[in-house]
This record gives sequence, structure tokens and C-alpha cells, in this order.
Amino acid sequence: MRKVNDFYSKKAKKENFPARSVYKLEEAQKKYKIIRRGDSVLDLGCYPGSWSLFASEIVGPKGVVVGVDLKQADCSSRPESGPIHWICQDITKPELVTQVRKIRPAFRVLVSDLAPGTSGNRWVDAQRSLELVNTTLSLAEILLLNGGHYMCKVFQGEDFPAFVKKIKGRFSMVKVIKPKSSRVESREVFVLGMKYKKVAAGLRE
Repeated sequence: MRKVNDFYSKKAKKENFPARSVYKLEEAQKKYKIIRRGDSVLDLGCYPGSWSLFASEIVGPKGVVVGVDLKQADCSSRPESGPIHWICQDITKPELVTQVRKIRPAFRVLVSDLAPGTSGNRWVDAQRSLELVNTTLSLAEILLLNGGHYMCKVFQGEDFPAFVKKIKGRFSMVKVIKPKSSRVESREVFVLGMKYKKVAAGLRE
């Protein structure tokens, strides 16, 4: 497994991405075409910036990427890529929506590679992960355009099926993805929701 990890780490360095995690998004992008030219993308938990950089290359100069994290990412977008706006903020803070909307009122795509600080207790880590992803889903309900796409990282636990069911109620197509670049021993998977079914506030269960 170490050889696989080394392969993706070396590839990221060669292609000037700050982290190997970029290939998780790339794999999903190749198969499902989550992001398209000219799209607006909100990247939650963006540090150190690989997903935002990758997204900016796809959306191009007419698109826009907003990256949010507690840590300040400062990667410069590349030539012919879309602009990246970095926001240093906690995603649970209510003022985040206002900050984001100063850049863009709504987004075609919301992605999240957020993960909690691991405690070593698998149950606790899974619960913390679900708390985070439920926050990203709440933000998607506010900031995602009708027909938009959503992808988040989740640590699998006993409440994972209920979360997937919730996603299925909000998107026309839902897939659970285990990227090749994820560590085999990791419980992380990615939940992809495509074609968001936006409804009026207050109508959700």
C-alpha cells in the first residue's frame, strides 16, 4: 500500500499540486463530469488547495472557485484557469454564508474533502465526520443552484446509511465512491449527489 501512496504523492509533486488528495476528485470528475467549463465551485475544507486548483483548471477564466478552510490556503491559480477566492473561516459559523455570497450568490458545484481530527476511536471519528458532512449539506441547501452537484467525504459508521438516504431525497442521482487513491484501510468514502432538487425553505423533513 505504501507504494500506491508514494505513487500519488510523487505524481502530485510532479504536477504541482500541494496534496495527493487531488486524484480523488480527478477520478470522480473523469467518470461523472461533476465540474464543467464556466462553472462556479465552492470547495469546503480546501486546505492546502489541491481541489480548488484542480477545479479552477476545469472551470476556466469564465468560471470561479471559492475555497474555505480554517487554515489559510494561498495557492495561485494557474494560467488559463479560473480565479480562486480563499476564505479563512469555520464552516459552522453563520457569517460564512454572507462572506461567500459577497463573491458569488450561489454555486453550480459544492465539494468537500473535510475530515475531523481523528481520535483513534472509530465510532467517535465517524460521528464527528457525519456532523461535518451534515453541515456541508446544510450549506449546499442554501448555496447550491437547482440542478447542481455535491460531493463530500464521509467516514463510514452506523449512521452512514441514514445520511445516504438523506442525500437521495435531495438529488436525482447518488453514488458512493471509493477512489483508487484512497488508502485501502481507510473508512473514508465519497458521497456524490447530482442534479440537486431545490425546494422552498421549510419543506425539508
